[in-house]
Amino acid sequence: MNAQERPPAVIVGVDGSPTAHAALIWATEAAARRRQQLRIVHGLGVPMVMGTFSDSKSERYKAGEAAREAGHTVLTESSDYARGARPELDVATVLAPEDAPAVLLNEARRGDVIVVGSRGLGAVRAIMLGSVSVRTSSHAPCPVVVVPESDDRDRHRGKVVVGVDGSDSSRRALRFALNHALATESKVVVVNSWEVPLPADEASLAADAQSLHEEVFDRQSEEVVAGVLAEVIDDRTQELDISAVRMQANAVEALLEAGEDADLIVVGSRGRGGVRGLVMGSTSQGVLHHARGPVAVLPPHSDETD
Repeated sequence: MNAQERPPAVIVGVDGSPTAHAALIWATEAAARRRQQLRIVHGLGVPMVMGTFSDSKSERYKAGEAAREAGHTVLTESSDYARGARPELDVATVLAPEDAPAVLLNEARRGDVIVVGSRGLGAVRAIMLGSVSVRTSSHAPCPVVVVPESDDRDRHRGKVVVGVDGSDSSRRALRFALNHALATESKVVVVNSWEVPLPADEASLAADAQSLHEEVFDRQSEEVVAGVLAEVIDDRTQELDISAVRMQANAVEALLEAGEDADLIVVGSRGRGGVRGLVMGSTSQGVLHHARGPVAVLPPHSDETD
């Protein structure tokens, strides 16, 4: 079976760092609960490695051999951990010459989940943007979960938080959150927030007018949440424990507050903002940088199934 034909998998990038090990722990549990293969990948970044040594053929060969040996060690230790933690798990390892983002993109297919550690969000940006030399698509084809270094969250809390705003990206996020909740026997908290635009002279706004303004936004929020849930929930997910949190607040603050005790925060990406915005806009970027627990980002075109 080639990579194109294989069943969906959880793909985790490892490099021997503490954050990569935290990602491995999360990916191992996720793969076991989803009953999918765990693919552990390590990118050698050979062009970069070679450039730090002399131009002699023998030195380049030694550098390459050392990098491959270290990579094999990292993969062996990682696979030993996964098999020890979840003996029933189907584990595969991949050692490739490209750097980590390129390897992850090469391995990823629709229906997969990519898992990375939070050290160096530049790697996450590279996954989102893709690479002309790696693939023609400009986005990861599947959800990307970013896991911070251990923060005493090893205990399963059974809670998934997802942000919705009525957009296609938030529908993708909600669909992933519901499916993840099914696999992990979790409840789902749907978050929608809004900020009421105020006039330049805030003092001139009468109290009753401000109250009416807030009521309009609250009503719109209620309609957004109800509409998205009605579109996304299906026969498999309708029995899940789903609740909604609607608040007048900045979107990042709302998600971080609701997700403080969550196993996972899920956000969608519209693919906007270019490199400076991590192609996912200020909300996704803000949640990624400040969340204490794992965050799943749904890039454009990253629905779990074709």
